[in-house]
Amino acid sequence: MSIKEISDVSSLSRLLRVLDLFTEDQLTWTTEAIADALDVSVPTSYRYVKVLLDAGLLQRAANAQVTLGVRIMALDHIIRMADPVLNVGKPFMQELTEQTGFDCVMSGLYGEQMIDTHREYGKVPLSLSYGRGRLRPLYLGGAPKVILSCYSSAQLRKLFDAHLSQIAEAKLPTDWAAHRQYFRAIRRAGYYFSNGELEPELAALAAPLQRCDGTIWGAVSVVTSVQRMAVVDVKKLAHLVIRTAQDITARIP
Repeated sequence: MSIKEISDVSSLSRLLRVLDLFTEDQLTWTTEAIADALDVSVPTSYRYVKVLLDAGLLQRAANAQVTLGVRIMALDHIIRMADPVLNVGKPFMQELTEQTGFDCVMSGLYGEQMIDTHREYGKVPLSLSYGRGRLRPLYLGGAPKVILSCYSSAQLRKLFDAHLSQIAEAKLPTDWAAHRQYFRAIRRAGYYFSNGELEPELAALAAPLQRCDGTIWGAVSVVTSVQRMAVVDVKKLAHLVIRTAQDITARIP
């Protein structure tokens, strides 16, 4: 790779980092603030913003600020259509919802970002704080825990070293040996039951979407109120959720 190519790749990487600046805590940015955040010159920031505006990935907001553009919504629609796990899983999630009356949620772990990708609504739709696209905590709730339980020791240790404070906040073992054993126990069970863990009034039971070759696609969960879950036979529910996860993974191309 030539010096120019290296420079071009580096510039493209910085340009795309503009999109990472937009969070729930900061929905809009000025060009000058972007320059400060990325440690680039204001003229360079203006060029980045113009490219992203022209591509529809940014749009202008009030007071000379910019925010994420509508092109991202169009791309999300294409992602939904192209997602093989979602396309295969929807009918099985609908069936599970009909069997239990509970909401059914599909989730995935992308790098170190935990996100729900789809939700089927039960008989009594819930008000969930998390939904498609909103980042979830990495160590709270059933879905991330069953996914992490399928990770190799090396993968799990890498996350352990990088997120020890989050692990402590989630009241999980902060000793590596105990931490690894905690997730091994979840893996042996084949599911995880979360009772008021992610949201105090909600309970969930999750199973991993894992193929026989070890590939982990994500997790499928049923979610309901703590009160409704209190009268449910958890072992029977776990059997239904595990079977749904197996039916989905068996049909993923």
